[in-house]
Order: sequence, then C-alpha cells, then structure tokens
Amino acid sequence: MLIVDFDPNQEKAIEQAASLLVEVFSEHWPDAWPTMAAALKTVRDSYGSNGIGRAAIDDVGNVIGWIGGLSEYNGKVWELHPLVVRSDYQRKGIGRALVSDLEGQVRQGGGITLRVGTDDEDNMTSLGGMDLYPNVLEHLSNIKNLKAHPYEFYQKMGLPS
Repeated sequence: MLIVDFDPNQEKAIEQAASLLVEVFSEHWPDAWPTMAAALKTVRDSYGSNGIGRAAIDDVGNVIGWIGGLSEYNGKVWELHPLVVRSDYQRKGIGRALVSDLEGQVRQGGGITLRVGTDDEDNMTSLGGMDLYPNVLEHLSNIKNLKAHPYEFYQKMGLPS
C-alpha cells in the first residue's frame, strides 16, 4: 500500500474514492453521501486550497481508502473529514496509516491540532437518540459502544472527538 496526494487529473482515483464514501457510509450514515455527486464534491474539496486529500492505493493502483483534512483557524487546527476504508480492507491498519499520514501532513504545514467529529445517527452507541444536555460530561463518561461505532478507533489514535 502507498499513501499519496490526490491528483486532480486522476479522475479514476477520484471516482473510486467517492464511490467508497457512498458504499461504506450507506449502512449507518445514509444521508452523509447519498449520491455520487455529493461524494465527488467532498473528494474534490479535500484537495483544494483549504484541504488535504490523501489516498491509500493498492499494488494495482486502486483506491482502498482515503482521508481528508479541512483547515480551520488559519491552518493551526484541522478537522479530519472524512476517513473511509474499503470494507474488505478494514481492520488491516489502513485507517491507522491514513490518520498517521494526515497527522504528519498537518504537522508539516504548521498545524498543531487535529480534531474529529463523529455522528451516531443509527444508535450505534448508548448516546444515540439521547438528549445529552445538561449533563454532557456525565453521559460521555458512561458511553458504551453497541454496534462497532468508530469513536473507539479515534480514541485509540489519540484524537479528540
């Protein structure tokens, strides 16, 4: 596997990355990227002037995962958005490699913080569908992962969510 910048001229790679968003997110987050057009916009935005877009490529040149970073606060803070790995390649270290790579890219550009947001639209955690206020910290301290929600992956990576 090789991690590379998105090349705006590599339409095949861009389409593969967009397809991953639609396919992988469809089960638990169907409204995230319901169409290829929405996914293509996200991929293209990731390598614009305010973003970082990196792809994990297999030995034959196919995109098997990709990660985006969006600049905030003049490049000092970055939001990891999105991270996706092809289903048959998950749990093989590709997501971890992509996050580590993005951290390096952010650091190299002068960024000091990388953050991530996670949604629970499908009741994958004990917080799904719950009104968290006014005791947000209490609820968070008692969170349970019910259906393999990715927040635990981000915690293992040391990212605040």
